[in-house]
Amino acid sequence: MLSLYRPGSGPWHRMPPGPKALLLLLLALGVSLLPSAWPSAAVAVGVCVLCYVVPDVGIGELGRQVWALRWLVVVAFGIPCIFLGVEAATVGTVRIVAAVALAGLLALTTPVAALLDVVERALGPLRIVGVDASRVALLLVVALGTVPTLARLAREVRDAQRARGARGIRVFVVPFLVLALRHADDLGDALTARGVR
Repeated sequence: MLSLYRPGSGPWHRMPPGPKALLLLLLALGVSLLPSAWPSAAVAVGVCVLCYVVPDVGIGELGRQVWALRWLVVVAFGIPCIFLGVEAATVGTVRIVAAVALAGLLALTTPVAALLDVVERALGPLRIVGVDASRVALLLVVALGTVPTLARLAREVRDAQRARGARGIRVFVVPFLVLALRHADDLGDALTARGVR
């Protein structure tokens, strides 16, 4: 399974997964709850930059994370801009991107197995009401691994289009959907073979 994890020895990598997840969750929540005013956008950007400007992560990685969200930025800014105005749309978009980038920092600095353990421990008390913590944790980890896989498949389809000189949304969507569904089938078969139902 593909992962966003990047090995390193910086402060984020050395921090235990549980406290790190809690700290980044609180930061993302704090950024999300900022008011819709220009200073809030500056605060959100500042929090992200401070979190990424550490050894083994760096501003370049923040740039890559934001670039990966470019289509989310277009949608998150474009629609609210029409109805709410430029200030509210800009601040809202910056808050969304900052929260996603902070979540990305957790995935970049924590191995998948450690993330699985953290989620399973956090959901442990919900066993009383019938929640299977190990299944939920597995679902989240599989989802984290699927996102970069789908991004890779989209790049492969785009590269194949460029090589053939083909253009158009239909030329992209059909092969991408075929590859995505094939990946889903393979993932389902792998989980079934391991006894996950």
